[in-house]
Amino acid sequence: MRLFTVLFLGLFLFGSCSHFTKVMKSNDYDYKLRVADQYYAAKDYNHAQQLFEELFRVFKGSEHFEDIYYKFAYCAYYLKDYANAENLFKGFVEVFPNSNKAEEMDYMRAYTFYKQSPKVDLDQTNTTKTIGFMQAFINTHPGSDKIKEANEIIEKCRAKLELKDFKAAQLYYDLGYFKAAGVACNSLMTSYPDSEKSDEYKLLIIRAYYQYALQSIEERKEDRFEQVVTQCNEFIDRFPDSRLGKTVQEYLTISQNNIKTLKNEQVKKAS
Repeated sequence: MRLFTVLFLGLFLFGSCSHFTKVMKSNDYDYKLRVADQYYAAKDYNHAQQLFEELFRVFKGSEHFEDIYYKFAYCAYYLKDYANAENLFKGFVEVFPNSNKAEEMDYMRAYTFYKQSPKVDLDQTNTTKTIGFMQAFINTHPGSDKIKEANEIIEKCRAKLELKDFKAAQLYYDLGYFKAAGVACNSLMTSYPDSEKSDEYKLLIIRAYYQYALQSIEERKEDRFEQVVTQCNEFIDRFPDSRLGKTVQEYLTISQNNIKTLKNEQVKKAS
């Protein structure tokens, strides 16, 4: 039974390939178009794409061209050739700006960048492009039923960029580059002022500045502990109900104590 199944599948595939070869050799382009549409309907995008690629040139300017262009673009998309799909979606809108499919194609162009957005640790160029193209879509098609989805994708992309920036700041801290960690976290808070994790970022700034103060030469320690105190007070004012408040208060107290100790030592030296 198993052997029969294997032989059947082999004959089926051979027959399919033989049929496709005959179609490709045919000079009857109307027939080729019907077969391409059949392949497309059956989700055989590989064979459909090969036929549409030839028919794209043959039927250019004809009444069939818009539909061929539309399906040809989607073939690339479904085959996960997103770079080519993006170019075809873009081209469709340029060639058929008044088509009832233009809005859909405009959205799909932006969506191809989203599909190419990589893991958070990798280069996020396509994530940034997704935000830009999705926002352009929203601005261009304010009444579209895709607005909600476009906004959700923008939020997901922003969250990914935020996480990447946070990981960079955390890495600086873990490697002992405390000043760089503080600067990176300040930039992070500026870029994402409404983040739900703002109090976590502020605490990392406090921790980084505290470690930076500890490592400073004696002449600079007081000023740098004062920076920690300032950051702690800003945290308390901005996040009075944060669960991290107790930790911040500890940094505030120890920094103030360090400042007192440094001042006492200065008085002793002066006398």
